[in-house]
Amino acid sequence: METLTMEKNYPVTIDNGHGERLTFLGRELRDGVEYVQVENQVSPGAGPPMHVHHQQHESLHILEGKMGIEVLGKQPYFVHKGESATFEPGIAHRFWNAGDTVLHCKGEIWPPHNIEYFLGEIYRSSRENGHGRPGAFDSAFLLKKYHTEFDMLGIPAFVKKVVFPVILFLGKMRGKDKPFQNAPEAQPAP
Repeated sequence: METLTMEKNYPVTIDNGHGERLTFLGRELRDGVEYVQVENQVSPGAGPPMHVHHQQHESLHILEGKMGIEVLGKQPYFVHKGESATFEPGIAHRFWNAGDTVLHCKGEIWPPHNIEYFLGEIYRSSRENGHGRPGAFDSAFLLKKYHTEFDMLGIPAFVKKVVFPVILFLGKMRGKDKPFQNAPEAQPAP
């Protein structure tokens, strides 16, 4: 196992202010594939909405608690302490803390591509917005820029196709895109 030297100092913890805390522990290279190691803590009832990673695998091992899992179109199920869940690229899913204590997991995401930047900005915006969701401009910008990597299925197609372009246009006129000027380039679709 080769540990990669990155510009970023690890660990890096992000918190959405609504019950989800995720720590990026570091990156490593195994058999030519880059992985980012993660650890998360999720409050009871909290968890990400239905989403898809178009290019990344995500695997989580439950250290404490009970995780509810829903894969789009299938019945929800639960995993407990000592069990793991893996989400393949392109499979829409969500998970949540289905217990009454903090859900604590460790895992990895591979290849990471822009997951750290994307989730960091989504969590920041959710925390700043204060309603448990990222701000409209931030959502529109990030989902458009990184559409080859990520999608949030809870946002209606009409909003993404009609409302978000208007929000982007008006937001750019007001300079709301300035915080994203150094955003990394999205990975091309495979």
